[in-house]
Amino acid sequence: MPSYWQLLLLILPVFVLIGIGAVMRRVRWLNAEADASLLKLVVNFLYPCLIFENVLGNVALRQPGNLLLAPLVGFATITMGIYLSYYAGRSLGLTQGGGLRTFAFSTGIYNYGYMALPLMAALFADKTGSVGVMLVHNVGCEAAIWTVGILMLAGVSLREGWRKLFNAPVIALIAAVLGNTLDVGRFMPSVATNVISMSGACAIPLGLLLIGATLMEYFERPRELFDRRVTIASSVLRLGVLPVLFLLLAKFIPFPDDLKRVIIVQAAMPAGILPLVIAKHYGGRPLTAVQVVIGTTVLGLFLIPLWLRLGLGWIFPT
Repeated sequence: MPSYWQLLLLILPVFVLIGIGAVMRRVRWLNAEADASLLKLVVNFLYPCLIFENVLGNVALRQPGNLLLAPLVGFATITMGIYLSYYAGRSLGLTQGGGLRTFAFSTGIYNYGYMALPLMAALFADKTGSVGVMLVHNVGCEAAIWTVGILMLAGVSLREGWRKLFNAPVIALIAAVLGNTLDVGRFMPSVATNVISMSGACAIPLGLLLIGATLMEYFERPRELFDRRVTIASSVLRLGVLPVLFLLLAKFIPFPDDLKRVIIVQAAMPAGILPLVIAKHYGGRPLTAVQVVIGTTVLGLFLIPLWLRLGLGWIFPT
């Protein structure tokens, strides 16, 4: 099993790329005007290519347990996190209109994509099916965000939430799962597979650079980044209570091993970056989301390796 320092070295490139993105924004090499177009490129083309690369020809995704249970676990863990955070925030005195809904939404959503995927690929490079299982798992996360999460944050209708599920990554995943089931990957020309592979390899690095650039605008007001109640409570929940609950699921429910690995990695994740954007769009409090994201991400640099080591040692003892 990797040591704490080996695991720390695995996650450092993720944080370094986020830091580089912040520097690029600071020196104006990555302007705010470019964010929207680059994000569309990542979400609508590069990320779907990453999905096709990891799902087509993935034997692990031909197991019903992985294909059906993975998105269910993603939906259940995000939902659990949102509601647990809501009641914890209310007990701390947060109120509706005073950041409670944004606190619950931001704390409950873990970084299931841009941080978890490169870590998964590095940690389980010899188990190629695990990354594909994580991508299917993430569909359940998306479903929870755009239904339970949006209803929590803004009170929009369930119909509006479900409509958000029909986006390029989800459509690509459905097509890739169908293609994997029919084993059409072996009929694809090498030119197509090479283009997909090269494009998919750009998705995570570019996404991490954009995350760093987005956070940089808040670093210019450092006094606002920490709120004693919000930052401490979200860190305790996201990096203390919820990881324990995730690992209990992986330990005592007979999931396939690939899905157990996904749960272990997701258990260690800090809050996701996506709530920053969604909170702005749906009338939440973006500053509360920033305080949650930055607090859990900075602390996560030190706690992610610890949770990974504990989880792997407990779930897969050698």
